[in-house]
Amino acid sequence: MLSTTSAKTPKNHGHKSKSNIAPVENNCYDGERLTNLLQLIQREIKSARQLDRSSLPEKIWLKQQFSIGVNDVTRVLERMKPRTEFGRSAQPLPSISTNHKAPSVKLQAVLVASDCNPRWLTKHLPNLASSRKVPLIFVRYNKEGSLRLGELVKLKTTIAIGVKDRGNNINKFFEDILR
Repeated sequence: MLSTTSAKTPKNHGHKSKSNIAPVENNCYDGERLTNLLQLIQREIKSARQLDRSSLPEKIWLKQQFSIGVNDVTRVLERMKPRTEFGRSAQPLPSISTNHKAPSVKLQAVLVASDCNPRWLTKHLPNLASSRKVPLIFVRYNKEGSLRLGELVKLKTTIAIGVKDRGNNINKFFEDILR
C-alpha cells in the first residue's frame, strides 16, 4: 500500500521545484525575439553614444551607462534603497551624517542570462531586484545567453547587465520595452 501512495506523489528530496522560477521568467526573450531585442538595444547604444559626443573610450562610456556583471549588478542593487508597494523607500530618512558617499546609482532594469551555468550565480537577483522594484529581463539562447549579452558591452560574456537610470535614449528605449 505504501508503494502505490509514494508512486502517486513524487518525493522532492529537498530539491526546489522549478515552478517558482516560471512566474519570474515571464519576461524572457529567446530565439528571434532575443535577436531583435539585442539589435534594437545595440542601435540605441550607438545612437546615445553619438549624441553624448563624449571623448571617453567606448568601454568606459559603456560602464557609465550599464552595470556589467553579476557582482556589479548585485552591488548596485544592494546600495539602492528597498522600495515599498507605494514607491517610497522602506528605510527611514537618514539623519545628518559625516559619511560622504558617492551619489547613488539606480538601475532601471536588469538583463539576465537565464541559461547560465551554474544557476546559483543569478539565483539571488530576482528577489533582490524585486525588493528594489527593478524589473528583470531574462535572455536565453541555446545555453549561450551570456555570450549574447556580452556582445552588447563589447565583452566575450556577461551574465547580467544593469541599465543605469541616466535619463538618456537608452532609458527611454527600456521604458518602452517595460510597458
